[in-house]
Formats: sequence, structure tokens, C-alpha cells
Amino acid sequence: MKDFVIITDSACDVKPALLAEWGVENIELSFRFDADDRDYFNCDMPIRRFYDRMRGGDIAKTAAINPERFANTFEPFLQQGKDVLHLSFSSGLSITCNSARLAAEELTEKYPERKIIVVDTLAASAGQGLLVYLTAQKQKEGCTIEEVADYAEQMKLQICHWVTVDDLVYLKRGGRISPTVALVGKALGIKPIIHVDNDGKLVSVSKVRGRKHALATVAEKYTELAKDPAGGTVFISHGDCLEDAEKVAELVETATGAKTALITDIGPVIGAHAGPGTIALFFVGKER
Repeated sequence: MKDFVIITDSACDVKPALLAEWGVENIELSFRFDADDRDYFNCDMPIRRFYDRMRGGDIAKTAAINPERFANTFEPFLQQGKDVLHLSFSSGLSITCNSARLAAEELTEKYPERKIIVVDTLAASAGQGLLVYLTAQKQKEGCTIEEVADYAEQMKLQICHWVTVDDLVYLKRGGRISPTVALVGKALGIKPIIHVDNDGKLVSVSKVRGRKHALATVAEKYTELAKDPAGGTVFISHGDCLEDAEKVAELVETATGAKTALITDIGPVIGAHAGPGTIALFFVGKER
């Protein structure tokens, strides 16, 4: 069996050290603040500092990396005689996946004896991270790169993402809601319930009043949709609001007995658009 490496990007919101434990390589996406004249990677700024700057009014932005950076990441493994499986940030939210595919096409011509497979996860944050984790387990079981890639393709539309944000201003800045909706929603304490659809895009599903109700609604989605409610793998990510993430984990466990396997920070790539106070729950479901 040919050796291969799994690579993902930092939109998965899993820390590099944990990815390394899973046997997964990571490529960092970048972000910047309008007030600064430089790009940052996650390691350049503590996550709390990032969210404090957003709370203070600084506007964070992200940019997709170019094909050259992907090529520079993939090529050393190809030179070592390894094939490459890349699990990419959703094409519904970024052109990053397209850049990875362009790099793969270029390198396939240069290394025709090697395989480079790019999977569009149609996922984000720890939903992408959950798919990476499950896929890495298949590699450890001894599956071939084709078998692992097929598994990722089969599983990706079963990775449920259920999200609520605390402040609508960040969705307004990203053009996902109108200024009027943001203003009225804030005045009334409206919290949107959002999920990622089968095209890998964020979609507002419903609105509830109050933070407590929003957290409970997100947790209820696990009971409603989980494929294995008692034994499923649960990941939660949060925008500098650990106590709320722990509350959602508690609600899920109380309702079903399922323990949350990972609580992680929402990194700058996702946090720039969702803002501080965002809570996201991820699991394998019967459907998205």
C-alpha cells in the first residue's frame, strides 16, 4: 500500500498539536485587521486578543491563499514518495479549495506517478475538524488513499453544523444580513440559529429570543438529528465564550448521555465573520 499524508487547513479550528496527534498536516490561512498593514497567522496572536480587538471595533478580514502556497506545502511530501489527500475548507465559504485544486493539477503534471486528491469538505470550523478526525481514523485502520477519500466524500454531508451568534453586527459586516435586520435584532435580543447546508454555505434557519434559548435550541438539534445520539462524536467550537460551550455540552449530555469529545476555539478565519460569542455544535447526523 502506498504511503500518503492527510493535509487540512486552519479553518478546521483544531490546534496544530492535536492535528499532529491525529497524523494530519496543517496549512495556515491568514487574516488581517483593517488598522494594520500586515497579515497574521493563528500563531501570531492569542485568540483572546483577536476577539478583544473585534469587541473594540477593529474589523478583521480574511483572504484565500494562492495555489503557490498549496503547491509549496504538497510538494515536499510528493518528493518523499508520498501521495497527498487534502481536506479543504468549504468552497461555499471561500475560494481556498479552488486554489488547492489548481495546485494539485499543476503538481500532478510534475509528479505523474503520485496521487493528489482534494476533497471539498463543504464544512467549516470544527465541523471540518470532525470530518478530518473521522477520516484520519480510517487512515489509521490501514485504508488506501482512495478508500479514505471516498469515505470523506460519503461522510461530509452527514456532518451537521448548528450555530448561533451573540451579536448580529458581524454578520451585517459580512453582508449576510441587512443593517436594518441587525439593528432590530439587537434591540429585540434576537439570536439567529444557523446551519451549513449541502452547498457548504451558511443559512439562517430560525430566530429565537435570548441567549439562553439560543444555546438550548442548538443543543436540541443534536437530539433531533444525531445518527447515534448516545454514542456520537461531538465537537463544539466557540468565539471566546467557553462557559457557553460547556453549557451546550452539558445540555447534550443530559439529554442523550453523549460526552463532548472536543471543545475548541473558533479561530480568526471563521471568527472574523461570526464574531465573539459564537457557539457552534458539530456531529454526525442522519442529514444536515
